[in-house]
Amino acid sequence: MRTRTKNTPGALLKAWLVSHAQSFVYSLGQYYRNLLSSILTTAVIGNSMALAGGFYLLLENVQQVTAGWGGAIQITAFLKPEIDDAAAKDLVAKLMDNQNIETVKLIDREQALAEYKELSGYSDVIDLLDENPLPSIIIVFPKIDALTEGRDLQIIDFLYSQPEIEIAQYDQQWIKRLYGIIDIIKRFVIIFSAFIGFGVLLIVGNTIRMAIYHHRNEIEVSKLFGATNHFIQRPFLYTGFWYGLSGGIASWLLLSLTLQFLKQPVNRLAELYASEFSLANLTTSETLIMLACGIFLGIFGSWISVQRHLRTIEPA
Repeated sequence: MRTRTKNTPGALLKAWLVSHAQSFVYSLGQYYRNLLSSILTTAVIGNSMALAGGFYLLLENVQQVTAGWGGAIQITAFLKPEIDDAAAKDLVAKLMDNQNIETVKLIDREQALAEYKELSGYSDVIDLLDENPLPSIIIVFPKIDALTEGRDLQIIDFLYSQPEIEIAQYDQQWIKRLYGIIDIIKRFVIIFSAFIGFGVLLIVGNTIRMAIYHHRNEIEVSKLFGATNHFIQRPFLYTGFWYGLSGGIASWLLLSLTLQFLKQPVNRLAELYASEFSLANLTTSETLIMLACGIFLGIFGSWISVQRHLRTIEPA
């Protein structure tokens, strides 16, 4: 008497998992069976991703150097002499409502006079004056994105529109230009990374294409026995997974070795400038993102190649 296995959801899931496990192990075996070509492909992918990661780390370190310069970007507004401290405080509250302004600092007339006495050395002469000749001063700190997007002139116009302000000085154009350059570098890194990703797709796709034609006879026999394209493509997708994962690990190793090679001279240079700067390395989350990007590019590149070339192979 013949027994028939029931296609229960549990049995189907088990069969699906077994099939994927077999493809997973088979693709790993194929990777090691063609070890030399696999290493070469991995090296090309790793170098490509390391270039993109290197530019990202360069940008991170530049931003770390310039992070403390944000406080140097300021606009000094001198109030009219007749403006008292109460009106100056009201103006500060009004300026804080502007979306382009990070914070505002008020130096009232007494504080300005005390600082001038201390710095000028003419305190005895100043004490002879009948009244304080110095106006209140407001120091405005713009938001960084306002500088990079060219909205600093809007802040100047906004300050001059206030009747309490007589003069506004803004002489930090060089820092604005620096942040503009950093913004350009950011966009370049994004564009360059996109080109690198496209290149990795081409590398993986071409490798999988060669593997498909190398196993052409096996694919034809499998299709004769009723194998679907979805079933046949699994080992190739897992091969792309291994290429992407190994390429991501290779790029991480290259970046880590490069940073270790540069760490000592950079620290020595920082000591000469009495700075505590040290090279920023990839964090754990950034490393995981790099590996995930490698895996995604490997699987996606292999999927594109499989979809394009597998359909052209049919048993005669």
